[in-house]
Amino acid sequence: MIREHSIVAVVAVLAAIGCAAGFMLDPAALMLGWLAAAFTVTSIAAGALGVLMFTYVVRGQWTDGMHRPLTAAALTLPLAGLMFVPILIVPSAVYPWASHPPGETFKNFWLSPAFFGLRTIVYFAAWSVLALWLRAAWRRPKRMMVSACVGLIVYALTASIAGIDWLESLTPKFHSSVYGLMVLTFQLLAGFTFALVIVVRRPGAPTGSYGAILLSVLMMWAYNHAMQYIIIWAGNVPEEVMWYESREQGAWGVLFWLLIVAQFVLPFFALLSSRVRNGRGAIASLAALTLLMRFVEAAVLAMPERAGDLRGLWLSAPAAMLLAGAIWWLAFAAVDRRLVPHDLKPLEDDAFDASGSPVPRGS
Repeated sequence: MIREHSIVAVVAVLAAIGCAAGFMLDPAALMLGWLAAAFTVTSIAAGALGVLMFTYVVRGQWTDGMHRPLTAAALTLPLAGLMFVPILIVPSAVYPWASHPPGETFKNFWLSPAFFGLRTIVYFAAWSVLALWLRAAWRRPKRMMVSACVGLIVYALTASIAGIDWLESLTPKFHSSVYGLMVLTFQLLAGFTFALVIVVRRPGAPTGSYGAILLSVLMMWAYNHAMQYIIIWAGNVPEEVMWYESREQGAWGVLFWLLIVAQFVLPFFALLSSRVRNGRGAIASLAALTLLMRFVEAAVLAMPERAGDLRGLWLSAPAAMLLAGAIWWLAFAAVDRRLVPHDLKPLEDDAFDASGSPVPRGS
């Protein structure tokens, strides 16, 4: 474990040097790369929070094994929020509306730097409070059910709006009614696959129903992307069509199709095999690939519109991704080591019924 942390620390130092070089080459490229990196890291932590709430509501053989990594990841949300500080300090380096207001009354208000910053703070404050509430509710069946049900409503609303704020607003004229759902599935996929990698890499770890759940989440992710494409294709609105055109040209087209193949086509057909679904190594590999694709998808969602003007993006984006990922991993490991016995003790299978009411002993 110490060796693993040392390697991550070295990666963080090298990535920081790359970020410094990227800043000298093109500060705007570094800021855009950092936005994609911060969004991805936040999605792992926020997605872990969402999956943790699902495990409180829907109990099964797969839930207890994931409790520790999901809890530790969710508790890193304050650190993830700090990663957005550079974006909030200089929003004009990333968002065109920060220096050139959209010109519409509501958009001018909604996309004002002060209100944008306030909303971002509210998102992270709400998620951090939920993470602490869920942790305190562990092994208290009624409180688990209440905190998860309330939390899922708050999480779904804030996560979808946050994605629209942080990514969709990079192109103010673009609009998609499915974008919030795409962000939700992005986060749930990130949180679930991160916890899955942690769980199944343990020697002798049971695979349970992890493969079937991964397949279900991947299909939900693909469905939302397909729905957005169909709606935009049917509407044929130029501002919305241009969003896809910028992602189908040059290197972005390669990344776009890599995302489709590596994120859905390959895992979908692989997971149809029971040997893959129940194989610890195969599940770990597919989960790691899916987690890697979170960084690729964040780049595809955030960067193409401005990539043509940014010379240093080829250096800044990978360096920012590595730096943010390394810092977050070290924070996750630190939180994981400090979890108390209350957080680690499993919940009895018969602790509560479907309504969330404690089951009396001897019943």
